[in-house]
Amino acid sequence: MTKTSAPCVTVNGDQVPLTGVATHTTTLDWLRGRGLTGAKEGCAEGECGACSILVARPGTSSPTEWTSINACLVPVAALDGQEVVTSEGLGTSGDLHPVQQELAVRGGSQCGYCTPGFVCSLAAEYYRPGRAADAEAEPCDHEHGPNGVDLHALSGNLCRCTGYRPIRDAAYALGAPEADDTFAARQQQPPPEVRPTRIAVDGAEFVRPETLTEALDVITEWPEAQVVAGSTDWGVEVNLRGRRAPLVVAVDRLPELRELSFRTGHVEIGAALTLTEIERKLNGRVPLLAELFPQFASRLIRNGATLGGNIGTASPIGDAPPALLALDAEVVLASPRGERVVALADYFTGYRETVLAADELIRSVRLPLPLAPLVGFHKIAKRRFDDISSVAVGYALEIADGTVIRARIGLGGVAATPLRAVATEDALVGQPWTEETVRRTAAVLAGEGTPMDDHRASASYRSAMLGQSLLRLFHNHPETHTDRQEVPA
Repeated sequence: MTKTSAPCVTVNGDQVPLTGVATHTTTLDWLRGRGLTGAKEGCAEGECGACSILVARPGTSSPTEWTSINACLVPVAALDGQEVVTSEGLGTSGDLHPVQQELAVRGGSQCGYCTPGFVCSLAAEYYRPGRAADAEAEPCDHEHGPNGVDLHALSGNLCRCTGYRPIRDAAYALGAPEADDTFAARQQQPPPEVRPTRIAVDGAEFVRPETLTEALDVITEWPEAQVVAGSTDWGVEVNLRGRRAPLVVAVDRLPELRELSFRTGHVEIGAALTLTEIERKLNGRVPLLAELFPQFASRLIRNGATLGGNIGTASPIGDAPPALLALDAEVVLASPRGERVVALADYFTGYRETVLAADELIRSVRLPLPLAPLVGFHKIAKRRFDDISSVAVGYALEIADGTVIRARIGLGGVAATPLRAVATEDALVGQPWTEETVRRTAAVLAGEGTPMDDHRASASYRSAMLGQSLLRLFHNHPETHTDRQEVPA
């Protein structure tokens, strides 16, 4: 492996070494151990945002972008060579940052526990390239301010005492950064270089290979290695279940896993691109994924989570697989032996089990073209945002001359693995796209999978939601109805 430099992180402008830091140490614990106690632990699983910080990442529309992440989930070793800003680094009591100023004067803080997390998440939105253009192009509604602020930037931040109106008021009062704003100026400079990392402490090791070939060599030699990208799943295992891995291999910055392109016959999406990066690079060109992204956890999580990670964990309640199954996605698996392409429908073999060999990594996800014209993603959960699915359904249908000629339906939360609703697909194809057909087929969909009772939902509820989901798709798209009646003028 390439020789590495002494590991360190730049925090609020100061370079701080990582000497002697245990490899499982979270960024949050490391920062607080250094006296930067603005970021706090509220949940230790990325649901409350009290630990939010800013990192300098490659931008999609500017060289560098300030990106908010959950410090409680990311091992600090993963930030070797990178730049971090905490709430303390944004401003001080004598020189408040504009975000801090607005939250203060508009009553956006009471106990203050969550406030630094809100500050960092809102600062990322404050500096988001394109916010000014959004202010001109998008209509103002209860989730988008007249200044272009998207409140979804705060969907991963929880406040228990203030109430959200003053926080929203503060967000909507923000103007543009001043001409001498150093954080805005930093975005016009190149992002920090990603360098190979090797940290070994007390018999455990963290490795960031420089190339895909090096990464494959490492996991081939140590098949027990834990592979991480955004660490939004592994971080929870470390925090709540005390999991420790003797070797962690970070693949989130591998160039070979970070490409997105439209090729002849398919879209290729790198497995290590974050969901936020994918969303912005696609810019609505895959409508089903455009429906998925706002419902996938929160912006804080989407800033770290990857498609490769969501598929790789093989969770039956992951949000991406139902949508990808509906899109007939394939996964490209790389190993020292070469590459192979596997249909996602064949990838899952059991609960948290897949066809992925010990020496393989997910390199990319392929979506065949052309895309189906009628799509939908329905997520049933207890909360509107930032929650785990009870049921998730992805639809991709093609209708010609009033008849369903192709149907793909992906399901999550109703079996030990994500799966295709094959019986429902067969019942739809060749039938007229009418309410009668949909009601008849909804009964078939309600019987798909093997739903179970748990703390999120009962089996009967899950089945009922499946059936209702198809009816919802039909009624959400009246322009596709062949049996609709025109209202007389």
